[in-house]
Amino acid sequence: MPSLKELKGRINSVKSTQKITKAKQMVAAAKLRRAQAAAEAGRPYATRLAAVMASLAGKVAGDSAPKLLGGTGSDQRHLLVVVNTDKGLCGGLNSNLVKAAKLKAKELIAAGKTVEFYLVGKKGRAPLKREYPTLIGGGFDTSTVKTPGFAEAEGIANELISLFDAGHFDVAHLVYPTFKSALAQDPTINQLIPVPAPTLAEDTGSVVDYEPSEEEILEELLPRYVRTQLFGALLEREASEQGASMTAMDNATRNAGELIQKLTIIYNRQRQAAITTELIEIIAGAEAL
Repeated sequence: MPSLKELKGRINSVKSTQKITKAKQMVAAAKLRRAQAAAEAGRPYATRLAAVMASLAGKVAGDSAPKLLGGTGSDQRHLLVVVNTDKGLCGGLNSNLVKAAKLKAKELIAAGKTVEFYLVGKKGRAPLKREYPTLIGGGFDTSTVKTPGFAEAEGIANELISLFDAGHFDVAHLVYPTFKSALAQDPTINQLIPVPAPTLAEDTGSVVDYEPSEEEILEELLPRYVRTQLFGALLEREASEQGASMTAMDNATRNAGELIQKLTIIYNRQRQAAITTELIEIIAGAEAL
């Protein structure tokens, strides 16, 4: 049974932790509004760009299609671009992303494909390296900037396109969280390279002439599409991180409050028992006299 001094010290320690988790929750809530707005603002542009890509890709013959659209002609070597956070204290966000990446890797390996990981963010490196120590390839450090933006997305895209042009992989998949709410951030896996030719849901029967040619436009547009997808993934990551962090810190704050209540009850009971014991000893001593 811990002493009264030990219980009091533990109560003070939990109270200090509760102050930290409460402050972290408030900071995450403030950042979440901005991050969510940025993520939602970027989605219409990506959707519209995909529609333009569909219109152009449908007019380009297979042999004349740029490499970023037509691919290498093989799908043997796969690169998994996993977008994790740089900071912890965000619940199960990173573990869910790592789990999704592992499942995709196992699926590809079972199909006889070769797999390599390209890691964005710090938190996914250790768990993936434990299970796949020889499959961790390059990566991109986003911890050096306060809020990763388009410049970082462009840097990642340029490196991936260079690796693709050099023949290091045939297909790249992007693994990132999609922000739904503060309680839900779903792991998403999309093919990034070669760019999948989207299909238009609307009628494409109208004749549109492009100047310059579709091939020239795609040469410029395809790298921009890759950068946009990576930029969107970084925006979704930031919103997901703040939402998950706010929820995790709220749970931690409430758990700390419950623990303080339990410890306070135990402390009061032991204190009352000690006082009662002292009174009994005083009365017994007085009667003996």
